Amino acid sequence: MDFNLPEELQLLKKTVRKFVDRELIPIERECRPEGEDMPEQFVKPLQEKAKAIGLWLLDVPQEYGGAGLDLMSRCVIMEEVARTVAIPFRYAPIFGPEVRPVLFHCNEEQKQRFLFPVIRGEKRICFAQTEPDAGSDPAGMKTRAVKDGDHYVINGTKRFITGAKTADYAQVIAVTDPAKGARGGVSCFVVDMKAPGVKLERLWPTMMGDTPGEIYFDNVRVPAADMIGGEGQGFAIAQKWIEEGRIRGHGARPVGIASRALDMMIEYSKVRTTFGQPLANRQAIQFMIADSAMELHACRLMVYECAWRHDRGEDIRQLSYMTKIQCAEMASRVVDRSIQVHGGLGLMRELPLEWWYRQVRSLRITEGTPEVLRWRLAQHIIRNHKS
Repeated sequence: MDFNLPEELQLLKKTVRKFVDRELIPIERECRPEGEDMPEQFVKPLQEKAKAIGLWLLDVPQEYGGAGLDLMSRCVIMEEVARTVAIPFRYAPIFGPEVRPVLFHCNEEQKQRFLFPVIRGEKRICFAQTEPDAGSDPAGMKTRAVKDGDHYVINGTKRFITGAKTADYAQVIAVTDPAKGARGGVSCFVVDMKAPGVKLERLWPTMMGDTPGEIYFDNVRVPAADMIGGEGQGFAIAQKWIEEGRIRGHGARPVGIASRALDMMIEYSKVRTTFGQPLANRQAIQFMIADSAMELHACRLMVYECAWRHDRGEDIRQLSYMTKIQCAEMASRVVDRSIQVHGGLGLMRELPLEWWYRQVRSLRITEGTPEVLRWRLAQHIIRNHKS
């Protein structure tokens, strides 16, 4: 058993770290996106530099012009990129247009209309699953899609949808068979945001700085040809993408954030002197550093194992729950400790700590709260326990 990353991933990690240290961290005071967009004067030059080292369309298959990286590689990249606050928290535009993986389930005709325009950066798409009464419980969604000839009629509301305000299309997860529910009764549709009956009801400004939207669907007629996958496959398609997101966005990203927060904590403790001694000599500070290092080490191993098992084709649902819970909570603690060690300076916008503090708080709510995931995890453990 080898706990070291393969040589090619170690090289990738070093390459991305150099890119972050040289190109991104130096511009943090000028560029700290509060929303989903990054100032254009920074995006284009950084995109060219990212392309030059092969970091372009990371999860897009090579046949479509992307890097086609597996989840483990993307986790390694995310861990390093998360060390900077110079790019939006939700996605990294410097690596190309955001292509929702659900689009990879398009048929050949749909790829021409939806997938390729998104890859080329001509169209934007958002993912609409969360509802007012169905956040951590997506199986409880109420948005309905009723078959009517060669169309489906969609009614319902989707809330807290990232990117809704700039999207040309929405990937809408809707109930097509209430009797089956999440087990074959939920489908996925691509809906034109300018279609009759589609209304961006409102935007929700958040403490993180982004503004997810609420989309209202009132008798929206969607061609049956715009269904992604077959009828009843929507829930499985969506959950597969969300599962990957838990590992990469809620696992590797918190690890990267905590890594730099810990570095900052250690460095400042060496230079900040109180009562004649550096903070690094204080046991209270030493314990904060030790606890942070232990928790970070454990979470990094958990992310790597989860991504590795995913790429082997194993069922990692329960392990992804553990990873999401542990990493999101760990990052919150480490960033909080780093702020405490920095004292008043830690509260200033001059440092990245306050930005992370706000962002990592959202990780304990989005894509499954720890309370719900713990409950699901416990059910699975108890059900499969053998005396």
